[in-house]
Amino acid sequence: MELTPMTAEEFARRREPLVRSYAEAMTVDRGLAPAAALERAATQLREQLSDGVDTAGALLRTARVGDVEVGWIWVGLPGGPAGPHTAWLNSVEVDPGHRRQGYGRRMIQLVEAELAALGVPELGLNVFGSNTGAIHLYHSLGYRVAAQQMTKRLPPSG
Repeated sequence: MELTPMTAEEFARRREPLVRSYAEAMTVDRGLAPAAALERAATQLREQLSDGVDTAGALLRTARVGDVEVGWIWVGLPGGPAGPHTAWLNSVEVDPGHRRQGYGRRMIQLVEAELAALGVPELGLNVFGSNTGAIHLYHSLGYRVAAQQMTKRLPPSG
């Protein structure tokens, strides 16, 4: 597998599915109404990747095995909200037909190596609590819980 810089065409193709999947996770895990979650996801992506693949501080890579595109990864470089020394794994996505073959693990390992070569000392991430497969993957790669958010849905009064 190799990671190559994402092209504008690849980003355009992957943008909408990213917004939809993030909105769905916010609906399931945070209880947002679907329309509100979709609006929030679109707004956040527009703000974080204002210039698409040319956004300063964003590392967008397409994963390929030979000539086959199998997924992609997005990392925010240090200097953003995570702080001056921490890069942030914003998204890692293995395409549906290529899942459960170790590609997500390999993408993360390759991006970690790229970040280390850039002198970045730390990579952080957030993961939704219901995404148990990703949580297991991150633990197996040596990530540890540094903070934890918890929520409880309350019944309406009356």
